[in-house]
Amino acid sequence: MNLGQIRHLVTMPEINTDNLDKQQVQLLAEMCILIDENDNKIGAETKKNCHLNENIKKGLLHRAFSVFLFNTENKLLLQQRSDAKITFPGCFTNTCCSHPLSNPGELEENDAIGVRRAAQRRLQAELGIPMEQVPPEEINYLTRIHYKAQSDSIWGEHEIDYILFVRKNVTLNPDPNEIKSYMYVSKEEVEEMLKKATRGEIKITPWFQIIAETFLFKWWDNLSHLHQFVDHDKIHRM
Repeated sequence: MNLGQIRHLVTMPEINTDNLDKQQVQLLAEMCILIDENDNKIGAETKKNCHLNENIKKGLLHRAFSVFLFNTENKLLLQQRSDAKITFPGCFTNTCCSHPLSNPGELEENDAIGVRRAAQRRLQAELGIPMEQVPPEEINYLTRIHYKAQSDSIWGEHEIDYILFVRKNVTLNPDPNEIKSYMYVSKEEVEEMLKKATRGEIKITPWFQIIAETFLFKWWDNLSHLHQFVDHDKIHRM
């Protein structure tokens, strides 16, 4: 795919953002990394344009990550996305989910260092975790997942999602504009949350549901031996 084809894919319809949270609207100007289906970088586009269903239907795809942070008791830190979020507001999800940006530090692909730097940045921005507590070398890259999901009639996700694991105790000071609530949970509690989501009692993000139903518990059982699940060549198509 060349630049001309990318430009043909992207439409920029007038979306009324007056009813959306101002802080979240500002973040829509961030430049995400456009990729092809094999995760090759092909350009950059605004977070806004990457998340419009109109563009997703045409195949626009961007790079993302999902962090799963466990404490030393092997409990997983979950968050509930704030009601201010533009996509999937109020949904429960894994520790942190976001995007590397199209800048030199986060575009660097060797050993996924750019993605891991982005994760460090967003763990601080969303959860208030001091950056020195989550250096990129302590953020472990397992594998990638390609998925698509619609949030509402306007907004959605289409991502190749880097799965990142961290295991340590951290200091939390969440931004309420990003996070409505947070909690450390056991495997049993996540299983119960999945049941509640099926019954419509709570909402969880589609990527967290996909990961929880396919991989999470196997990884969770082997937190001290995650090397056996590292697969940087395969992209799991979900």
